[in-house]
Amino acid sequence: MKEDKHFTKILQKFSEGEIQSNELIPLIYDELHLLARIQRKKFSSAETLNTTALVHEAYLKMVDHSHQNWETRSHFFSVAAKAMRCILVDYAKMHKAAKRGGNQKPVQYDESLISGEQQANELIDLDEALNRLEKIAERQSKIIELRFFCGFTIEETAKILDMSEATVKRDWNVARSWLYREIQKAEKN
Repeated sequence: MKEDKHFTKILQKFSEGEIQSNELIPLIYDELHLLARIQRKKFSSAETLNTTALVHEAYLKMVDHSHQNWETRSHFFSVAAKAMRCILVDYAKMHKAAKRGGNQKPVQYDESLISGEQQANELIDLDEALNRLEKIAERQSKIIELRFFCGFTIEETAKILDMSEATVKRDWNVARSWLYREIQKAEKN
């Protein structure tokens, strides 16, 4: 709890302009690096994935919005999960485009982030299904992002979202089932 308050104070100081963006990264680097390491393990079996590059890209994506106002640790992790999700989906889309002969590269591409075409397709399908879920059940979508894209446990997710563990577990199970059905539909089409 003390750690949460310290983290929240740092984010508030950044939001109030007391800390500049170049001063913020050393203070939150370990948190972002842990999230990126989880992503590296989840989306690539290759040891060549540069976790640091994912951290830096996510950080740049997060602080690029000068109006960003992170009020709590929970909000920060929600934004971080969304940023890493977007980066990984962009890489998956570029991977697919490269396989079809496309050579447009809107963001710097690291082949090792998405190791195969099937994995790229699965990630894109998941992203599209999550976008649909967000429209009908935003809370469940946030739970999926925190659990899947950040690797948080039920307990950690409940703490971040200030919810009971039972609610998180129930929403996690419902959302996973819904996503599974949606992805299965997408694969059939």
